[in-house]
Amino acid sequence: MSLRPPPRGAIALTLLAALPLAAARAPSQAATAASSAITAAAPGVVFPASVPQGAMVIGKVPAGSVVSYRGRSLRPTAYGSVVFGVGRDEPGPLELTVQPPGAPAQALRIAVTPRDWPVEIVRGAPPDTVNPPPEIARRIAQEQARVSAARQRDGDETGFAQRFQWPVQGRLSGRFGNQRIYDDSPGAPHSGMDIAAPAGTPVRAPASGVVTFAAPDLYLTGGTLLLDHGHGISSNFLHLSRIDVRVGDVVRQGQVIGAVGATGRATGPHLHWGMNWFDVRIDPLLVLERGQ
Repeated sequence: MSLRPPPRGAIALTLLAALPLAAARAPSQAATAASSAITAAAPGVVFPASVPQGAMVIGKVPAGSVVSYRGRSLRPTAYGSVVFGVGRDEPGPLELTVQPPGAPAQALRIAVTPRDWPVEIVRGAPPDTVNPPPEIARRIAQEQARVSAARQRDGDETGFAQRFQWPVQGRLSGRFGNQRIYDDSPGAPHSGMDIAAPAGTPVRAPASGVVTFAAPDLYLTGGTLLLDHGHGISSNFLHLSRIDVRVGDVVRQGQVIGAVGATGRATGPHLHWGMNWFDVRIDPLLVLERGQ
């Protein structure tokens, strides 16, 4: 099936979201290059002026700043970066509060660029995974609650600031956010990106992190692995045929963590790679593009 990429403007805006990270490491160069593209409310405060739906946003603040977004504190790293996610259906504008040390609090507003969400029709999914009977629905709810709980970890790791790498090479067979229809039954929007690859293909960590969840046989997602990249940003890898790491393991970027499979609700071997900021789903493809 032909799938449309995100609008060009959305991709370009996501690249702007990477600029604050560059500013964290080379402030003068990045600030000069991005002066027309960022919101700077005070010296050392750098955020993109606009971001697309589904983006991971990285901002720069002076060390010791207090930053809040929608009631949640955004803890700066040692080099002054903060991160948060923008949901698929977020209309914007985004409102943050930044209080640098010894300075008054300042309000920031970031515009959100909408994206188009095509419809994907998926044929051949097992019927009990599309419209599960009550006992299976209860199992699914319990399993998903365990996964959701693992996403609440707020660790100090900084893998989120790395240039993310593809976890496996293959054809992009499903995009984040597209509305899915399973045969004739409407489903939820796709929560990640699907990469078609032969069963058994090694899956590598796209960035460093800590394993927070690993289960070989969840009903919908089969072999399921969560990798926490720090500050609420996590990756999930679904339908795995093999899991090579355990909860608590510290994983480096590029390390093999499992293998492609077709477990759970899958019509063929592929890797589903999803990303979250806590409970907010974000687009892995945009995260990859911001590192280019």
